[in-house]
Amino acid sequence: MVDSSRRLELEAAVEAVALACRLCRDVRRTFDAAGILGKEDRSPVTTADFGSQAIMCRKLADAFPDDAVVAEESSELLRKPESAELAATVCRHVRDHLPELSDADILSAIDRGDAAGGPSGRFWTCDPIDGTKGFIRGDQYAIALGLIEDGEVVLGVLGCPNLPYPSLAAPRGSGTLLAGIVNGDAWSTPVDGGDRIPLSVSRAGNPADMVMCESVESAHTAHGTSARITEALGITRPPARIDSQCKYAVVARGDADIYLRLPTRPGYEEKIWDHAAGWAVITAAGGRVTDTKGQPLDFSRGRTLSANKGVVATNGPCHDAVLAAVADAMG
Repeated sequence: MVDSSRRLELEAAVEAVALACRLCRDVRRTFDAAGILGKEDRSPVTTADFGSQAIMCRKLADAFPDDAVVAEESSELLRKPESAELAATVCRHVRDHLPELSDADILSAIDRGDAAGGPSGRFWTCDPIDGTKGFIRGDQYAIALGLIEDGEVVLGVLGCPNLPYPSLAAPRGSGTLLAGIVNGDAWSTPVDGGDRIPLSVSRAGNPADMVMCESVESAHTAHGTSARITEALGITRPPARIDSQCKYAVVARGDADIYLRLPTRPGYEEKIWDHAAGWAVITAAGGRVTDTKGQPLDFSRGRTLSANKGVVATNGPCHDAVLAAVADAMG
């Protein structure tokens, strides 16, 4: 039985993610290359990334002023003189949805995401846009928000503005919002609101019936290794290649059965904001998530999953077989 306070936390997270989805859609309608910056790691960041984080961090601060946030972005780039025009654009988009905020309020909200995380206490983890390259292309991306208590993820919300609802077979339409409480229930609804339908993973165990889901970007997973795993399992259906934590979404609702994020370079550590919300949604929907060695994802190590190597998410019945195929393919 999930207590009422957990329900209130989930509803606050849903409200924050839905509002961030609306901002991202607004930005995308008038988006051009001037709204893209390059970070030190060469990954892109856009006006929508900053605006989405500002909205979610501010909404969380209003609802839970004592809660810390671990998020991907900071306002450092926006505070540089050469970024003045971009900063003004970010602030304008945020004020379209939260008109009471000043420029200083918005930059401060972005910087609420600088917490360190760790094994004790309570904090949220936020990815304002997971799949920024997908957002830039006009393809799939996700807004992700998870709540962690004493190192354990307890709930998560995914906003997927371009993901067809209620399945991949539907027209793109209004996008999909998914939410889950660990040891509770999971559901999805259109991003713009509507009926909530229960989420449940597929029960496929026969490889001929299974669909593998993997990243579009080859930098995010080892496609060659993934192909060998597919062959070893006897999967005959083509893979679903989707950007972002939308991959967690399609497994959680049964459009696909397996999601692999295989290591592409030595020493890389997955970020907790890239997985916490998706982990919660799949787990609440009845699926299973581990690393490539079968170990639980450890969200207690700070801002990264430093104790883990890669990610394997499945509907559950096929998980052990997938782990065995992964072990063989990775040597």
